[in-house]
Amino acid sequence: MEYKRFGNKFVVRLDKGEEILTCLKILCKENGIRLGAVSGIGAVNKAVVGLFETATKTYHPKEFIGDMEISALVGNISEMNGEVYLHLHVTLTDPSYNAFGGHLTSAVVSATSEIVIDVIDGHLDRAFSEEIGLNLFKF
Repeated sequence: MEYKRFGNKFVVRLDKGEEILTCLKILCKENGIRLGAVSGIGAVNKAVVGLFETATKTYHPKEFIGDMEISALVGNISEMNGEVYLHLHVTLTDPSYNAFGGHLTSAVVSATSEIVIDVIDGHLDRAFSEEIGLNLFKF
């Protein structure tokens, strides 16, 4: 992972074999990023994407293996229990140009990934909502 800061933005390049969420958490910890927005593109060969089922309040993860393009990586950075909390969603395309996506749990870069983090001056925690079954922003 390499990155450069431009004001309140970090431009990040991830390389082959790096796991996206792991690298972003390291970057956030090293730079004291507590709140921000994430966007990116790239290529991966392994990803775990989840869908939240509201009726049962459970995630249904699915692993995808093979060449895939990240056509959109979006999300945010906050904190929960004093730790970096990444909430990312992804749209992936396969070799047949089919698109699919959801909540990103993990993804391994196959070529490169280019990500921009827009740091927001502030701090926002999350708390688990029994009613919803998710970790929600706590204002």
